[in-house]
Amino acid sequence: MSTQTSDDQHTEDSDTGAEITRPEYDAVIVGGGAAGLSAALMLVRARRRVLVVDSRAPRNAKADHMHGFLSRDGMSPLELLACGRDEVLSYGGVVVTDYVEKAERTEDGFHVSLASGCEATGRQLLVATGLTDVLPQIPGMRELWATDVHVCPYCHGWEVQDQALATVATGPFSTHHTLLLRQWTDDLVYFLNGQPLADEDRAKLTARGVRIEERPVRQLATEDGRLSAVELADGTRVRREAVFLVPRFESNGTLLDALGCEKDPDTGWTKTGVAGRTSVPGVWAAGNVVDPSAGVIAAAGAASVTGAQINAALVEADVQAAVQAAVVTAARS
Repeated sequence: MSTQTSDDQHTEDSDTGAEITRPEYDAVIVGGGAAGLSAALMLVRARRRVLVVDSRAPRNAKADHMHGFLSRDGMSPLELLACGRDEVLSYGGVVVTDYVEKAERTEDGFHVSLASGCEATGRQLLVATGLTDVLPQIPGMRELWATDVHVCPYCHGWEVQDQALATVATGPFSTHHTLLLRQWTDDLVYFLNGQPLADEDRAKLTARGVRIEERPVRQLATEDGRLSAVELADGTRVRREAVFLVPRFESNGTLLDALGCEKDPDTGWTKTGVAGRTSVPGVWAAGNVVDPSAGVIAAAGAASVTGAQINAALVEADVQAAVQAAVVTAARS
């Protein structure tokens, strides 16, 4: 990727062939996942000049397939994003592989500085940078992430139905998560791993035939690179074929923080209103960066609405500018 020249911003994306051929855009979208690309598609079809800056580090990059996305069930997440980029490019959008290091408010919108040295401005700014899954410090967990270790039963439960499954407790939501997973198998072990369990919840799990394991987990054991068992601190191995858990979700919202967007005092996540509006005029947020519960189709759908509302905001600004210009012209005549 070339750096900024003295005459123009020119960044080439070796995967898409997209280039930054102009420094000014109607909307700059930070993040090229399902959310960012869906918003971009709405905007480019509205004939807006759109720049998508994508670091190419999607949350689900290691997953072989995704599910629950109507007409795309079982598709590779990376294939979905490749198709999305092609669609945005086909309407004249610009998609570059880069990283936004800084975003600042200006009189006319926002100025973004990229890691490559390029710069661009946008009248509106959408942050769709997703989240980071923080996994328990259990050896083998990260290595098996998105292959034999999963979060969402709706996304991966069907593929492991009726197998020997496990859930590992990480917090208050883990009991509900375990009871949910019971829908897909009757061979389910709930590893508390030091987490407390209320008597009421213990009764629910027992009534549903879930085995509760009190002993702490030492590691996830593997055979030929696949999960074979959950190994306990005393060396006991409980043979399992897949593990589900609820990670700690961390919003990749540093840009939103730097711009001064208000946070929800209860969750600590950026607060958004209708269609992803933040407390800072012109700054929008969509997808997992503000909603950790959103799957791919939910993030894409929400961002499509955000894209339409960004266009509406641009229309309003265009109308106001035209009216003001007409008043000035009339006063001069």
